[in-house]
Amino acid sequence: MTENRHVKGSYWLETAPGGPRPPLTEDLDVDVAVIGAGIAGLSTAWELTRAGRRVAVLEAGQVAAGVTGHTTAKLTALHTLIYDKLRRTRGPEGARLYARSQSEAIERAAGIADELGVDCDWEQRSAYTYVTDASRVDELRAEAAAAREAGLPASFVTETGLPFPVAGAVRVTGQAQFHPRKYLLALAEDLVASGAAVHEHTAVLGLEEGEPCRLTTDTRATVTARDVVVATHYPIFDRALLFTRLSPRRELVVAGTIDRERDPDGMYITPEEGTRSVRTAPWDADRRLLIVTGEHFTPGTGDTRSRFDHLGAWASRHFPDVDLTHAWATQDNDPTDTVPLVGPLHPGARHTYVATGFGGWGLSGGIMAGTLLTAQITGEKCAWSDLYDPRRLRSAVREAPSFLKTQAKVAGHFVGDRLRPSPPLESLPPGEGAVVRVNGDRLAVYRDDEGALHAVSPRCTHLGCLVSFNGAEDAWECPCHGSRFDTNGKVIQGPATKPLERRDI
Repeated sequence: MTENRHVKGSYWLETAPGGPRPPLTEDLDVDVAVIGAGIAGLSTAWELTRAGRRVAVLEAGQVAAGVTGHTTAKLTALHTLIYDKLRRTRGPEGARLYARSQSEAIERAAGIADELGVDCDWEQRSAYTYVTDASRVDELRAEAAAAREAGLPASFVTETGLPFPVAGAVRVTGQAQFHPRKYLLALAEDLVASGAAVHEHTAVLGLEEGEPCRLTTDTRATVTARDVVVATHYPIFDRALLFTRLSPRRELVVAGTIDRERDPDGMYITPEEGTRSVRTAPWDADRRLLIVTGEHFTPGTGDTRSRFDHLGAWASRHFPDVDLTHAWATQDNDPTDTVPLVGPLHPGARHTYVATGFGGWGLSGGIMAGTLLTAQITGEKCAWSDLYDPRRLRSAVREAPSFLKTQAKVAGHFVGDRLRPSPPLESLPPGEGAVVRVNGDRLAVYRDDEGALHAVSPRCTHLGCLVSFNGAEDAWECPCHGSRFDTNGKVIQGPATKPLERRDI
């Protein structure tokens, strides 16, 4: 993520920079190739290595520096308002399996951290979903009852540690928070010590399914593997058209220190105000780091700078002594039927798997995915395989309204963005970018602080939607499926794997 006047960088990356891993330069032959070194990819690789498989992890950027490196790092099975919906759409057993799978993921992370002796700021906390609008209290009561029925230690409460009154909240005890980079860098170290290969700056460009499968990379090295796991957050290979069932969502994060006595002592989230998530992390003997997340929006839409300002103002209003020190952004993919997609990559897949659609809860979901995919690859049984199966058809009718809404939004951008008037090139100030017309051609143009112009094609290399400029992060973003590119067109975040083409201006 580009450093600028608004985005000061992820606290997790700053405090756990880690050492470099070499790119892949020679052909490899392994049992399993895992594409992506976030929490889902590394958890899967670690579990498979423990199961005796020879594993290679291929990461286009740096280990745990993508979505996982920009999270709020809450490990909880309370996922805002999900259990009442699951009880209605998947039945009581589906809700119980979801709660059990997410709770066991938290226990698994605690066990791994203890086994490896990782100092990852692990703290046990209660998780809360709250509302301030009294008209939504019944919704909270139903969620508390559904979560309790699903097996969680859930209750409805009206008092919290927040510095403002709430109309009601669902509380689940015994949840956790931690430093995700410290945890995952330790997993990567242990993977290498156990004989696995972990390669950074190695983008996978091609997948040939078969027995074995073959991967081609931008380093010109080839990986041959019996099984392949696509854990790139948004699938870079999507032979089941999963992009039609995923909706990208970007959220902003601000963080700063507060007096320890003002710690709200819990992990909080509300669906109100475009989402607000609040928790703290260790800082020093006298202060805690307050982490506030919210302002969710579709990538490539709206004014991100003003959203950062709005979120920072909310934090300062409710925590007047906060000294804001960091700001960053993260991105999630919401599945149209609420439940993540973890399992075979497509209906005909025999040796390819995917983990995606965690809907903002990728930490517990990624650890769960590691356990689930390892069971499937090693031939073991997992009680919740059907719940998360990407090939599931029973939910097709239930997810139809969300599916149609998602596709209508994509179609609106694909057509509507091409009809939008273009600003004149000469009006573009330093530090800004826009899609403009030059000699009849549409170009994505960025003017740097020195006044130099950088032009690329505005067509996203994934499926051809037009990108928009995010001035707070100096990035071109695709509003259709969430691909992101730097000002020179290099891919920052998929599903796109190819850069925006450079243009002369």
